[in-house]
Amino acid sequence: MTADMRMTWTLGGHGWADCTVESDRAKAELTASYLTSAPEDLLTALARLIAGETEARAQFEAEPTAYRWIFCREGDDSRVRVLELRQGSDHDNKGTEIWSAQLPVDALVRAVIRCFDEVARSYGESSYRSKWGEHFPRIELEALRRLWHARRRRD
Repeated sequence: MTADMRMTWTLGGHGWADCTVESDRAKAELTASYLTSAPEDLLTALARLIAGETEARAQFEAEPTAYRWIFCREGDDSRVRVLELRQGSDHDNKGTEIWSAQLPVDALVRAVIRCFDEVARSYGESSYRSKWGEHFPRIELEALRRLWHARRRRD
């Protein structure tokens, strides 16, 4: 099972972000618009996985393209797929898989937490808001972190 994932979230023009996700095997570049709650949705989907759900989803809208994250959990392991869709409302089967990985849930969550911790350090929360157009997803990030730490203490 691949145990390594890296993710970056870089703010571009107002309301736009570039997200890079990579593993030892593949790399994908995604775009997100602030028209939807992309970072909050991603963090919340992972929190649901940590809480025990077997499938969770998040979507980044890039107007009109969309990037759909599909997380499937089996025990301590996860399979992550990122689909590129021509329209955000398209069914999964109309999407093209641009990245996938199998990795421990712990590695997945750790990579995303590190990513958003780095975003907070790099931009600061007030600069993030002025560039992205919405508040930094502090509530969702800390909720995910609490669930992750609680899970690690149980294991």
